[in-house]
Amino acid sequence: MIAYLGRRFSALIIILFGSSFILYNLAAVSGDPTEALRGSTDPKARQQLYALIRQLHLNVPPPTRYFLWLKGLLGVFTGHATFGVTRENIPVTSLLSQAIPTTIRLILMATIIAIVLGIAFGIVSALRQYSRFDYAMTFVAFLMYSLPIFWIAVLLKQYLAISFNNFLANPVIAPSWIIVASVVSGIFWAALISGTRRKVQITFLVAALASAIVLIVLSLTKWFAHPGLGPILVCAMGIGIAYFVTFLSTGFGNKPAFKSALAMPIIGLVLYYPVNYFFKHFAGLLTILVMALVTVLIAILVARFFAKVDRGPVIRTSIITGLLVGLIIIIDRLMQAFVPYFNTDAVNGRPIPTISQSNSLLPPGNFWFGLLDTLFHLFLPTIALTLISFAGYVRYSRGTLLEVLNQDYIRTARAKGLTERTVVMRHAFRNTLIPLTTIIVVDFAAIIGGAIITERVFAWQGMGTLFNKAITDLDLNLLMGVFFVTSTLAVLANLAADLLYSALDPRIRVVGK
Repeated sequence: MIAYLGRRFSALIIILFGSSFILYNLAAVSGDPTEALRGSTDPKARQQLYALIRQLHLNVPPPTRYFLWLKGLLGVFTGHATFGVTRENIPVTSLLSQAIPTTIRLILMATIIAIVLGIAFGIVSALRQYSRFDYAMTFVAFLMYSLPIFWIAVLLKQYLAISFNNFLANPVIAPSWIIVASVVSGIFWAALISGTRRKVQITFLVAALASAIVLIVLSLTKWFAHPGLGPILVCAMGIGIAYFVTFLSTGFGNKPAFKSALAMPIIGLVLYYPVNYFFKHFAGLLTILVMALVTVLIAILVARFFAKVDRGPVIRTSIITGLLVGLIIIIDRLMQAFVPYFNTDAVNGRPIPTISQSNSLLPPGNFWFGLLDTLFHLFLPTIALTLISFAGYVRYSRGTLLEVLNQDYIRTARAKGLTERTVVMRHAFRNTLIPLTTIIVVDFAAIIGGAIITERVFAWQGMGTLFNKAITDLDLNLLMGVFFVTSTLAVLANLAADLLYSALDPRIRVVGK
C-alpha cells in the first residue's frame, strides 16, 4: 500500500506542476496587464508602469517567471509559502483565505443535499422502473438538467424571496394555493407508493386531504409568522424518523433495532426542556457538538440495553435516529428565535435575502440570530445549486442500480430467500456506490472551485468571483493561486476515489496485490 501511494503521489505531483507550468505560460502570453498604462496620457502613467513591471516581474520571460512564482510556493517547506501579490498589491493568500470558507459554506450543503436526495430518488426510481414515479422523476430530472442556473436563480429571487417576504406580512394561504399544493402532494405520494389502481387512488386522496388539512391549519394559525414545533411534534416526527431509519438500516424484523430507534424520540421528549435550557443560556457551536456527543453515547447505551448479540446494526440505527431527532430539536430552537430575528431593524420583516452572504447590520453576539442569518442567506443559492446537481445524481444512480440488479449474484441472493430490502440495501446498493464514488468525490473537490454564475447572481465573494476577477484583470498571480488550490484538490480527489474503490470492493485490493 505504501509503495502504491508513493507511485500515485509521484504521478500526481508531476501532473500538478506540469499543468500549472502550461497554464502559467498560456495565461502570460494571452494578454498584457500593462496595456492600459502604455496607452495612457497621464503624466504618472510611466511611473506606475515601471512599478507594475517590477511588482509582477513582467520584464522576465514567462517560463522563467513561472519558477520565480514556484519559488514562493515552495517556501511552504520553510514556513514562508506565498502565491505572490495581486495587481492591487494584496497578498493572494489573504484573498484565498477569505474566499475558501465562503465557497465551502455556499456549495457544501447544496452538494450534500443533491447527493443524498439524488441517490435516494434514483434508487426508488430504479426499483419502480417504468412506473408513474419513474416516468415523473425522469421528466423532472431532464427538466432540471436543461434549465440554466441563472434563470432558476432569478425565479427563486422573485418567488421564494420577494413574494414570500411580502406573504409574511399577512401569512394567510389562498384557497387556490392550498388546492394546487394538495393535488401535487397527492400525485407525489401516489406515484412514490404506487401499486394497484385502487391503492394509488386511496393514496392520492389521503395525501391530498392530509396536506390540505395541514395547510389550512398553518394558514389559520398564521404559523409562518410564528413558527414552532414544540415537544409533541418533535416526538411525533422523531417516531416517523425511527420507522424510516429502521426500515432502511435493518428492517422491522430486527426488533432490538426497532425498539432502540423508537426509544430515541421518547428520550428526546423527556430531555426537550433541559436541552432548550442549555441552548438558551449556553448557545454556541460547542454546545451543539457536546449535545451531539451526548446523543451518540445515549444511543449506544440504549442499543446495548435492547440488543444482547449482533449489536452493530442496532447501534447504527439508534445513533442515526438520535442525531436526526437532535437536528429537529435544533430546528425547533431556530424557529423560536425567528420572531425576534424577524422584528429586528436589520431584517425589517424581510428575512429571505436576495444578495450578499451576510447581514452586516445584524447585532453581533447572538448565536441563533447569526445562525438564522447564515441559513437564510444560503437558502436561495443552495436550492439553485441543488436543483441542477440533483438531476445528474438521479439519472446516474438509477442507471447504475438497474445494471447491478441484473447481475447474477443479485438473482442468487433472491433465490436464497433473502428479503428484497436485504438484497437492495446490502448487496445491490453497495456495488452501486462504486461507480458513484467517482462523481461524488470529484464534486466535493469542485466545491472549492466555486460557482461563478451563482456567486455573481447572488453577490457572494467566493472562489468563483476570484477566478473571474483574475481573468478579467489579467492578474496572473491570483489566477495561479485559485488554480493551484482547485487542481490540488482535484488530484487528491482522484487518489481518494481509488482508495474508496478498494474499501467498497475487496476484489480491487486483490487485483492490486
